[in-house]
Amino acid sequence: MILALESSCDETAVAVFDPARGVVGEWVHSQIALHGRHGGVVPDLATREHLRHFPPLLERAKAGTDFSQVTGVAVTNGPGLAACLAIGVAAAKSLALAWRVPVMGVNHLRGHVWSPFIGLHAESPGEFEARLGALLPHLGLIVSGGNTLLFTLGADRRVTVISSTRDDAAGEALDKGAKLLGLGYPGGPLIEKLAGTGRPDAFDFPRGIGRRDELDFSFSGVKTSLRYQIEKMTPAEVSARLPDLCASYQQAVLDALTRKTRVALQQGGGKFRSLGLSGGVANNRALRAAMEAVGRSARIPCLAAQPQHTGDNAGMIAFAAWADTTGVDRTAGMDLRVEPSARVA
Repeated sequence: MILALESSCDETAVAVFDPARGVVGEWVHSQIALHGRHGGVVPDLATREHLRHFPPLLERAKAGTDFSQVTGVAVTNGPGLAACLAIGVAAAKSLALAWRVPVMGVNHLRGHVWSPFIGLHAESPGEFEARLGALLPHLGLIVSGGNTLLFTLGADRRVTVISSTRDDAAGEALDKGAKLLGLGYPGGPLIEKLAGTGRPDAFDFPRGIGRRDELDFSFSGVKTSLRYQIEKMTPAEVSARLPDLCASYQQAVLDALTRKTRVALQQGGGKFRSLGLSGGVANNRALRAAMEAVGRSARIPCLAAQPQHTGDNAGMIAFAAWADTTGVDRTAGMDLRVEPSARVA
């Protein structure tokens, strides 16, 4: 069994993974309400909250888990906020020393890479290897507040990034758009809620980089376009047309994501056997539906991370520590370091 800790940003999380059963327990303390009062994540506050909440979360985990069965401790060691990562790594090293088990450093983004497969494993743990093999090579899309990228997961389980964003990440663009519209934090879910009653074709916002063969993303243009549109309107007009603005803005972001994914599938020449969606923005229902449609058009299954594994969570860290045979740091031991700017590959 693997016990995992996650503290890369503003979620304090603990999870336990049993290869024979799957993720058997997850405990999370969210700091959204705290940081919402400040309009975004405040690193010093996030660090303090991790210090406060890891002990009670571990106590809750202990009540539901036989810690004597734990054979390794996994922890996110990057990318993320340096001080927040350090809290998790220090806690993981302490537990590993006390239990005399290995400590494993897991890249947060590689946790997202593997998160769509958690549900597949849970369905039939004994058949996971064979079912995974039938789904590789895999094309995945990670969409979060800090990252937007397309990657491939090969039959050898090696990850290759094939595109990323040149400026804002998609989640960041949604949050900044919400701020321009006078909404709260985090903005993405608020835009999604208002977009449900709006028209996605009411305003024509740009869809990022226009070249058909270009895979990189760009979301600064759509954000600027929204600002210009708001400046043309009176406050009363903005208020009256808020659902339409949200629906159109969200649609522009989602179209950019799905169009680039389609191009990547086409450039793959039919080699991909599955499509994946993960990251915090993957919880957006419209994006999930759009990506499922992309998968259907390519005649391959679309695996979306389960809602509890889309944002920052320890379940995906525990699972990646077991499944990721090429990217997990299993040898550093007590020399394990935080890597705030780590890349997925």
